[in-house]
Amino acid sequence: MSISPNLTALAVIADALAGRRRGLPERWRRAVQESVGPRAREAVRPLGAPGYSVVPDSVVPQTPIEGFSVTSQAELLRAVPEEQLTADLEQVFGGGVPEHWRPAADRPKRWFAGYAAALEDVWDVTGPLWERASSLLDREVERVGTAVVRGGLDVLLSSLSERIQYGEDGLLIADLEPSRYDLGDRKMILVPMLAGRDAVIVKLDHPEVVWIAYPVPGAETLWRERDPRAADELAALIGPVRAALLHTLDRPATMSALASGAGMVPSAITYHCERLVAAGLVSRERRGREVWIVRTRRGEELLDLFRH
Repeated sequence: MSISPNLTALAVIADALAGRRRGLPERWRRAVQESVGPRAREAVRPLGAPGYSVVPDSVVPQTPIEGFSVTSQAELLRAVPEEQLTADLEQVFGGGVPEHWRPAADRPKRWFAGYAAALEDVWDVTGPLWERASSLLDREVERVGTAVVRGGLDVLLSSLSERIQYGEDGLLIADLEPSRYDLGDRKMILVPMLAGRDAVIVKLDHPEVVWIAYPVPGAETLWRERDPRAADELAALIGPVRAALLHTLDRPATMSALASGAGMVPSAITYHCERLVAAGLVSRERRGREVWIVRTRRGEELLDLFRH
């Protein structure tokens, strides 16, 4: 598995900006559209051309590298030689550049800059949600690991998306441009994305690995607006300070960071964290001299209950 934000950014771009709708909620689609400038919009237009699903390698990293940020990908795009796009287009489309890619091929430097800007603009909106998705991604890593260890890979692959089926005929993926690949003994990388329910991105022609990017289960809970009434109900159940702390812990945090964020003295934060630990909603981890607070699975389930 690989937890790579770049494919999430690409899926959101294709759905919200390029017109290839794959189930992104309308509210989120509008938020993304409002954040992107005209030059970036122009650059992503070829990604949604009717009848085409294949894009040049310049658009997507060859392999989804974990820890490689969207910002790093944008910087890399701006440094790509102009002739690289032409070479990629010729390789993908057999020597003839389709009409919808012609403006990009004519001015590749401008296209790379526009696409890089689109990535950055989209991530300004999507990045905070990606941070909140950490617990969903952790659960998915656990789910996939359990399926592999217990010999349930066939069931797992069929559960990734309604557009993917695994059976006697192999791995079938619904696509606009049908083709057949022999996966051989290449490694397969699964990449969960924060994307619309029908979004699937694959790379099947790499000589060493194949990868499949698919919507992480439970993503729909993050697209929803937080219901103020639900927040009030959670606060009534465990107290407003502890409810706020539980929401804050999308990522593990130190006691000092929690105290600073809440505007409270450390002793007060320690008291509330102890109560959350006793309830099984958070756990403490010592890392060097610092004590980190981590939201537990039980804490996640409680939040999910009040998000619905």
